[in-house]
Amino acid sequence: MRAKAPPPALSSPAADVEPASSTERIAAAITAAIVERRLMPGTKLAEQKLADIFSVSRTLVRQALNQLSRDRLVTLTPARGAFVAEPSVEEARQVFEVRRMLESSLLAQLVERITPAQLAELRQHLKAEAQAIARTDVPGRTRLLADFHRLLARMQGNEVLAQLLGDLLSRSSLISLMYQSDHSAAESHAEHVALVDALEAHDKRAVQKLLRDHLGHVETSLRLQPRVADLAQALKS
Repeated sequence: MRAKAPPPALSSPAADVEPASSTERIAAAITAAIVERRLMPGTKLAEQKLADIFSVSRTLVRQALNQLSRDRLVTLTPARGAFVAEPSVEEARQVFEVRRMLESSLLAQLVERITPAQLAELRQHLKAEAQAIARTDVPGRTRLLADFHRLLARMQGNEVLAQLLGDLLSRSSLISLMYQSDHSAAESHAEHVALVDALEAHDKRAVQKLLRDHLGHVETSLRLQPRVADLAQALKS
């Protein structure tokens, strides 16, 4: 009688999870480097070099770069490879327009239901911002100033909104790099403090105005003009 073939070996959970987790780790590290202003727009992201840095295969690196391309943080160019994206002026304007719409709606709801525990968490975050600014920790303060807005989204209890806003904030950081923002970190922090004060007072009108002013100040501090208007102007001595 013919013996039955042994059942196929089951893959271990670690084997199933590792590729996905490695891809996420690479994507998260590149995103953090962009947000914290350690990777500049236009930087080439060589697959083999990234594979060596993260001790993974080029296949996993490619998957991470494809994910970042979908998030508009990386540009994939045939025959040239991957580069940190260089957002256009129009894209920059559109990102801030969407942020104003999303965050205005978010805060309009949050101001009515924010809890003492959430306010305490925001105050603690503001303290961390102030400390990073005081010690001139540029990557740390940049990350914390962006995380303030992510924290507000999470407090609304809408994870989809928090993720969407997180993507926009990453793109905002890239835009700030591209257009050389001169906006003061200390000024951003002061505006965050004012926003939390208005949230604590449940002052919806003040919250809306402060948010519009805050995002407006950040956007207008960017040089959202083409660097070269035309060839004749570029070559004029």
